[in-house]
Amino acid sequence: MTDTLTPILTKFWDEPQSWTLETYERYDGYKALHKALEMEPLAVLNAVKDSNIRGRGGAGFPTGMKWSFMSPPDGGPRYLVVNADESEPGTCKDTPLMMANPHSLIEGVAISSYAIGCEHAFIYLRGELVHVYRRLLDAVDEARAAGYLGDDVGGKGLKIEITVHAGAGAYICGEETALLDSLEGRRGQPRLKPPFPGAAGLYARPTSVNNVESIASVPGIILEGADWFKGMGTEKSTGFGIFSLSGHVANPGQFEAPLGITMRELIDLAGGMRQGHLLKFWTPGGSSTPIFTDEHLDVPLDFDAVAAAGSMLGTRALQVFDETVSVVRAVARWTDFYAHESCGKCTPCREGTWWLRQIMERIENGEGTQDDIDKLLDICDNILGRSFCALGDAATSPITSAIQYFREEFEAGMHTPAHVLFPPEKSVLFDIAPSSSRDSTGMASGMVTA
Repeated sequence: MTDTLTPILTKFWDEPQSWTLETYERYDGYKALHKALEMEPLAVLNAVKDSNIRGRGGAGFPTGMKWSFMSPPDGGPRYLVVNADESEPGTCKDTPLMMANPHSLIEGVAISSYAIGCEHAFIYLRGELVHVYRRLLDAVDEARAAGYLGDDVGGKGLKIEITVHAGAGAYICGEETALLDSLEGRRGQPRLKPPFPGAAGLYARPTSVNNVESIASVPGIILEGADWFKGMGTEKSTGFGIFSLSGHVANPGQFEAPLGITMRELIDLAGGMRQGHLLKFWTPGGSSTPIFTDEHLDVPLDFDAVAAAGSMLGTRALQVFDETVSVVRAVARWTDFYAHESCGKCTPCREGTWWLRQIMERIENGEGTQDDIDKLLDICDNILGRSFCALGDAATSPITSAIQYFREEFEAGMHTPAHVLFPPEKSVLFDIAPSSSRDSTGMASGMVTA
């Protein structure tokens, strides 16, 4: 059992009303904002840059450097946009953070806005998350009433306003430029770059688009100092992060730990694999990252080590699958998602994901042909690096990595359906009710599959 958990953003999630301003202030909430307002904006920006915090949304680009790349002030508006469009299968860290501790994000937005010279920030939220949307609206109202937002923040004559915007629910809007188009009222599709958002983003003005967890980590950096933050994690992947374990572990959940912790340690923290089963494969950063197997259990979960092992840390969405799960069926479900969510702007992604879906369906149903595996790899090769944005590339990762580690299962799909090789009832997370309790449709009541 590891002892390296670092409850910071998750410190008081178990409080009866952890989302309220009163609870947040009891845990030193908004002290960092007061401290920041006593500093020059450039000093705040440099503190974040000195911490070496890398973006927690997947790409891992240094947050402070991203702010410094914005075009210099010219008297016009500058914007901060928080990307809360958490849409990828398996990714579930920002939603509970905004539900349980929304004021950490609000305070982070206020400090970050001050650092980059922004007077009006936006939080772009996935539209289906109505409960989170309402909670954020309430948190913004609380912060404004307490003087942490508005026209005279902290009595310094500083103006900082936050608009919480609910999108319509599209995976493509997780891509920063598609998000900006959606926020402006247009169809969410990626923009041609350059210009980058730092030069011409929201309303063609300098804009920084950052992940929820990145911005929520800023108050701790300002309050405790950059050295405190660098004291956790690894040399090139500093600080802590929320690791989301789901699937076939005994106790799935959110684990806040320093970057560099291993999957073996996290599975131990989650109570191990479900009883009587062994790990087969897992995702280090959500469904868009190349899968790992048990040979990768001791890879440090930081940006560079995971990349060196052939995958991406991404959003730290650790989906765990045991030996009862068909890799083909799991990847086919993800491929369905990527084909459905393709925005259609570029040919490689629009056409490629459609063909990937047809071939994966054939193999899953035991109707694959001798050429299908090579055809999958060829299509992936024609999507990778040729699509308009990284979301096209993401659709190829689970397929190519699954073929790399489990080619024999794809070959078996030429003659035997996946549901025969791996009966779905074997992977259920809960006991199946006895036959006497089946309803009129023949389904066991309460049956839930992985």
